[in-house]
Amino acid sequence: MEAIAGHHGSVFEVFEDQPAVARTSLGSVKLAVGLGRSHDKTLLVGTVLNGALSAVNRCFVDPIVSGGLVGGDESSKLPVGPLNILGENRTFCPILATFYFSNFQKHDMSTAKTAITPTRAEDYPEWYQQVIKGADLAENSAVRGCMVIKPWGYSLWENMQKALDRMFKDTGHQNAYFPLFIPMSFLEKEAQHVEGFAKECAVVTHHRLEPDGKGGLRPAGPLEEPLIVRPTSETIIGATYAKWVQSYRDLPILINQWANVVRWEMRTRLFLRTAEFLWQEGHTVHATADEAMEETRKMLDVYTDFAENFMAMPVIRGEKTPGERFPGAVTTLSIEAMMQDRKALQAGTSHFLGQNFSKAQEIKFQSQAGQIEYAWTTSWGVSTRLIGALIMTHSDDDGLVLPPRLAPTQVVLMPIYRDEQQKADVMAYCESLCKQLQAQRAFDEPLRVEIDRRELRGGEKKWYHVKRGVPIRVEVGPKDMANQAAFVARRDTGESRSMPIAMLVESIGEQLKSIQDHLFAKALAMREANTVELANEKEFRAYFQPDDEQGRSVGGGFAKCWFSSEQEVQGLLDELKVTIRCIPLDAAQGTGTCFVTGKPATTQAIFAKAY
Repeated sequence: MEAIAGHHGSVFEVFEDQPAVARTSLGSVKLAVGLGRSHDKTLLVGTVLNGALSAVNRCFVDPIVSGGLVGGDESSKLPVGPLNILGENRTFCPILATFYFSNFQKHDMSTAKTAITPTRAEDYPEWYQQVIKGADLAENSAVRGCMVIKPWGYSLWENMQKALDRMFKDTGHQNAYFPLFIPMSFLEKEAQHVEGFAKECAVVTHHRLEPDGKGGLRPAGPLEEPLIVRPTSETIIGATYAKWVQSYRDLPILINQWANVVRWEMRTRLFLRTAEFLWQEGHTVHATADEAMEETRKMLDVYTDFAENFMAMPVIRGEKTPGERFPGAVTTLSIEAMMQDRKALQAGTSHFLGQNFSKAQEIKFQSQAGQIEYAWTTSWGVSTRLIGALIMTHSDDDGLVLPPRLAPTQVVLMPIYRDEQQKADVMAYCESLCKQLQAQRAFDEPLRVEIDRRELRGGEKKWYHVKRGVPIRVEVGPKDMANQAAFVARRDTGESRSMPIAMLVESIGEQLKSIQDHLFAKALAMREANTVELANEKEFRAYFQPDDEQGRSVGGGFAKCWFSSEQEVQGLLDELKVTIRCIPLDAAQGTGTCFVTGKPATTQAIFAKAY
């Protein structure tokens, strides 16, 4: 709290604990507000965040008490006059404006107040954790490395599931469920596969507990064969398919399962890397290699569609190099996204497994020619890691920003009133508006609208929904109601304005589409601005500087480079903690010069630091 002496001897106490954005029609000039007190009158003091100071020649004041919005104090010594603006009562206070600007340098404005601290620029990894906390998405559990996904976070995952599940079924797939436990012998049949997952496997060795005689418990009943807690399901599903497939008439098998998996991570981070996580994994069986490869590409297209059109997250489609392939795969295709710290995140993978798993699990069939042949298989999957990707693609220093197609709530109505009579009238008005909005459609679905009925101050409600990323907030007070209007704010741009109810209802679908499109365009522009072509090792080293002590990425982004072989560049990549993300499916054709060896090269790939 900072006390500032104003003109005419009045004293204002400026509180910094509740940042907000003033409701103003001053165009690009944004006002933050801090709670101030002059004698016994509570006022909101405008504080300029950005925009030209000269553009502000008046000050609008919202008097506030804990019970809600109230009218102006006629006994105030300040020369104020009533002003109706944006559907609510405002007061015009030139002396307050004069007070503020004359004291501008006394009020510390070196950094704008944000809802999330630290900011992305200050400490990106910690900012990420605080966004999750502020949005109430998830928290660490009592089990090391595992997380509790809270209702808002799980609703987001459910919307992802719903969209993906529809896309899977539209491409001919069905859902099934397979065991959580996998006999260790199943993994041993595919040597390359078990080598890739061995260090991450959780192993069950006993089937019961018994008293230890000291008041505790101890494992008892050793299993004949240890069971692996599912790290992925190729082996257990392959053993099942071996029973199902006898003839070419049994093919193709196109199955997906929604499940949890366990990979014993040592360094965990919510949503990005946890010991247990949720995902979907598709497993298909085909009669020919061409059919299986077509399936692999098709599912990569599905993931691309979902990432770009639902998550508003641009991705690069490409093939992994041999060193980055899924263990046991012949070909791995992936989609790669750039986060706001310019690091890459692998958002989805689709694997052509050839006959490797068919031979290990004896998936054989009689062909049309009467020959016994091994089948061709694929697998593909995405996980709750997508929530982490979404956070780091769109969120800002005020919290989570959600694309409307996935937001659990697309529009929130926030009633504003000062007494029980106003409450009854405003709530009835909001109920009517809610029904009108719910009758509208966006993205070919009914709108998801809610009313915030909690008995909280308007500022508390606002920042609660800002931090949770609700795309559109609608404030409704007595004056709004009298004018058949509402005050509408966008989460993605911070823009806000008064709008007639009829216009709001009619345009709400287009407004949500505008937010969806803007988020994608902004993310794409960010990626394009941070993608370069590098020709030699000197440029590469200069571009990928080491992270600083706090783990923040210094420089870097996506680098397109020609390279002669993975082995010849691996030493440099290990030193700089850079990986080959993928060879883009639309990569330049022809020849170039390897950026490390100077040898002729026929492959151009995307290089980046990554999660």
